[in-house]
Order: sequence, then C-alpha cells, then structure tokens
Amino acid sequence: MKLNMKAMALALGLLWGVWGMFLTGLVNLIWDGYGQDFLDAMASVYPGYTASASFGQVIIGTLYGTLDGAVAGAALAWLYNRFAAGESGAG
Repeated sequence: MKLNMKAMALALGLLWGVWGMFLTGLVNLIWDGYGQDFLDAMASVYPGYTASASFGQVIIGTLYGTLDGAVAGAALAWLYNRFAAGESGAG
C-alpha cells in the first residue's frame, strides 16, 4: 500500500498548523501563559516568530506550522513509500 504524498502533506500541515500552532496561540491570547513554553520553543525554530501575545504572531506561527507540517508529511509519506516498496509480498 502506498501513501498519497499530497494527502499526507495536507493532513499534517493542517494538523500542525491549525491544531498545534493556531489553536495554542489563540488560547494563549485568551488565557495568558497557556502553552507559552510550547510557543517559546517554536519561536526558537521559526525565524520571525516571537511567540508574543498578538494575533499577528498567531498568524505567523500558523503559517510556519502549516508549512512545517506539510514538509514533514510529504517526507513521511515519501519515506514510508520507499520502505514499503522494498518489501516482498510474502509476510
């Protein structure tokens, strides 16, 4: 079975961007300090993202997270397909 690279990239991009970054950043705007350690860790990885409590930073983090998740999803699908292609049908 092969994984669809586009579908995996889209799924992980949306999962990481929307669920991971957008919702955490949005809740952080509502409840000060929520997920701040996570957001600070992401700020150390994403250039230009400062994890400050502003809607602009939430959008920047979401864009970075979506791109990051999409690249990771495509890489995961590619890797899976490479390993799965090497299997013999006998199992």
